[in-house]
Amino acid sequence: MVSREWIGGRAAVLLTFAVALASIVTGIANIGAPPRPIGPIATVVPAFVPTIAGFTGALTGFVLLASAFGLRRGLRAAWYATLVLLPVTALQGALQSNERAVPLVALSAVAFVVLAFNRKRFHRDLDVSATELAALAAIVGAQTYGTVGAYALRDEFTGLNNLVDAFYFALVTGSTVGYGDITPATPIARLFGMSVLLVTVSSFAVALGVLLTPAIEAQLSKALGRMTETQLDLLENHVLVLGYGDLTEPILEELSGKARYVILTQDTERARLLTERDLDVFTADPSDVESLERARVDTARAVVVATNNDAEDALAILTARQLNPDIRIVAAASNRENVEKLKRAGANTVISPTTLGGHLMAESALGGDSEKVEEQVMEVHPSEDDPVEEPNVEPDADGDPDR
Repeated sequence: MVSREWIGGRAAVLLTFAVALASIVTGIANIGAPPRPIGPIATVVPAFVPTIAGFTGALTGFVLLASAFGLRRGLRAAWYATLVLLPVTALQGALQSNERAVPLVALSAVAFVVLAFNRKRFHRDLDVSATELAALAAIVGAQTYGTVGAYALRDEFTGLNNLVDAFYFALVTGSTVGYGDITPATPIARLFGMSVLLVTVSSFAVALGVLLTPAIEAQLSKALGRMTETQLDLLENHVLVLGYGDLTEPILEELSGKARYVILTQDTERARLLTERDLDVFTADPSDVESLERARVDTARAVVVATNNDAEDALAILTARQLNPDIRIVAAASNRENVEKLKRAGANTVISPTTLGGHLMAESALGGDSEKVEEQVMEVHPSEDDPVEEPNVEPDADGDPDR
């Protein structure tokens, strides 16, 4: 059976990033290399097509990179865009060269299958704010103004003959590159060029600020010890550690390298310290329904509850069991009298650290086999409220039960 980690949402995002990088590298490597299309298409494709595919492959890779960031946010629009771009990258790779493009084509095919399999994982709508719409409108409007105006005044420019030249002039002016191949020849053209420079540079500056805002917010969330919505949406097959207590650090040491885990705690200072150690921390109430839903208890593999408050642990267990009836829940009882109560709350396994430690210490003091005692303590016994069902035994004709 294929592990969920290899075909889940995180795998789809990582594969998309890999395809984007491969497309960029392959496109750059083939810009100056002679094109050698793969397979039978070499005989039917015009000679100029592989050349165009060479330098456009890198551009497609950059667009796919942007789509990958959208997938990290769980956006449905990014899912559709990536689903369209992956076949494009595979086709561009096939048109470029035989040797360099094989990894790109293979990665694109695998990423397409994994992405299609995880359609439900990317369900968030594209929430475009008024600021982002304004920035987009400013860029489009500035570029349109520069292109249409330059084409209308083409007779007053040197080297500007068609609409492509006009678009090129507006773009290089807005980027402040100014190659000098298209220059204004009259005062009116110079005034127009200055206006294009002011409008386009201002629009690019606004767009840059809008793009940097989410990155700044992510850094602030990390500094405050909080996971971002993107990180929460991509959680799956993880272990939820509810609360923080004396046993939390040993638990984290055991889980490290074996499973991905997320710690839920209301202690903001503790959350900040854990985040500084690059641990996934969600600052929220571990017994709150909304908190556990945001921490993706529905896709988690297990829940561990081991704080110093059995009452709060019981409430967290009840909530987790309600939201995911099939999840495995392991708890630690601070007081041995609460073991059965935590089991009735919904825990599959309840361990009493005081009982375990007392047995081990007494056995070791008497020179006994402490490992044997540990096995006995760790053995799960049925509670009185959950008795073991005896098999149905039917008597035979002689009145003796069947065996």
